[in-house]
Amino acid sequence: MNVPIVRLFGLITLLFALLVGATSWWTVVKAEDLRDKPSNRRAVLAEERIKRGVIRSADGVVLAGSTRLPAERYGRRYPEGELFGHPIGYSFTRIGRSGLERFRNDQLTGRETELVSVVDSLVGKDRVGHDVVTTLSAKAQKVAFSGLGDRRGAVVALDVKTGGVLVMASNPGYDPNGIDDRKTFERLNRDDANAPLLNRATQGLYPPGSTMKVVTAAAALDSGRFKPDSVVDGKNAKEISGVPLNNFGGQDFGKIDLTTALTKSVNTVWAEVAEKLGKERYAEYMERFGFGEETEMDYPADQIFQSGTRRGRRVVSARSKTVDIGRVAIGQGTLLVTPLQMAMVVQTVANGGMRLVPHITSKVVDEDGRTVEEIEPEEAGRVMSEDAAAALTVMMKNVVREGTGTAAALEGVEVAGKTGTAELNNTDLNQPWFTGFTDRFAVAVTVERVQGGTGGEVAAPIAKAVLEALGE
Repeated sequence: MNVPIVRLFGLITLLFALLVGATSWWTVVKAEDLRDKPSNRRAVLAEERIKRGVIRSADGVVLAGSTRLPAERYGRRYPEGELFGHPIGYSFTRIGRSGLERFRNDQLTGRETELVSVVDSLVGKDRVGHDVVTTLSAKAQKVAFSGLGDRRGAVVALDVKTGGVLVMASNPGYDPNGIDDRKTFERLNRDDANAPLLNRATQGLYPPGSTMKVVTAAAALDSGRFKPDSVVDGKNAKEISGVPLNNFGGQDFGKIDLTTALTKSVNTVWAEVAEKLGKERYAEYMERFGFGEETEMDYPADQIFQSGTRRGRRVVSARSKTVDIGRVAIGQGTLLVTPLQMAMVVQTVANGGMRLVPHITSKVVDEDGRTVEEIEPEEAGRVMSEDAAAALTVMMKNVVREGTGTAAALEGVEVAGKTGTAELNNTDLNQPWFTGFTDRFAVAVTVERVQGGTGGEVAAPIAKAVLEALGE
């Protein structure tokens, strides 16, 4: 064959392959991104003609619904306003989508039943989206916001046995109604002081303080190196990584067992425990709990930040030579976490050491009321043995019974918990925490930058109110 013809044939074949590849990339791989771009007017106008499905709470409250607009179009309304702004998100043609509205867009617009929609359109039937029933409790969500009041912070509550998200409160929040006005949206984006569009439950990164001792105790017990009655020296100003570490208030405890050390939240005991376990072993347990990895959940991945030890803005392994494992073990050092992560920690302990994948969706229902998808509990992996989890539960119940978490105690229901008070600077500015659980519900509460407040005083009462609301 003539050489120029062969070269021409090869060039045409290459160009054809590039055309097929580019077409496949934009129509398959990047199709969803194209549809979600507010600037894609064709997709926007097409979706305005679809009546999106209703989103409801687990207790039947309408959280998002459609409203009819002129020219056979539909808009979106949010009857509960700011209360569910972060978990549900918004869906508007001018600014796009967020939250569950974004993650469940295919179901809410009926795109998952595309073939059925085509047949319906041929017979003149309008395309209708599926309804989404969430795991969220409207009652408990209101209690969480009431507890936070005008303070910045977050509350997350999970079902111990299913991983369902029962509460996801972030304060300050925003009202999705009217957010499609560009001036309103830009104003909220510019509010750096309050950051109302930031979901503090999944994107807020805070030092966890002594709530991290739950992870340390889990590693200590499950490794077999320690028992609840193991004795460790709780003296003040003990050297950790060559630098003296103080207990809260400079208190010196002497030799005490681990149960007492958790009840009294003794820093030097748990820092020494972590050093004896070693970085490799401790980092392994952090990873089992989900630190340092992306959290799987039916929620946009870019709206969930990773918890873990950090170097600048990057998450690094706790094995890194730059990490002071003794201080990480008590929630200090370079460790930053989300409230969702800490709720997952206590859910794992409450569930006998098995971590579950959290989820906000309970089921998806079609327009005829038939369940087309039901979300089943999904195991993320075993973190610790059932025996170790049971022993840790007893230790954490003692924290609430007679330690730093007494403000979270419930009448007639045993609560296991752990307080945390991360000191942010030398001017008595703190980040108070409480994490805890009953046999049914797990909760994590944190309040931002409180002058002089501790986890037991500030966060534990909020946790108590939420657990009470969930138990009613």
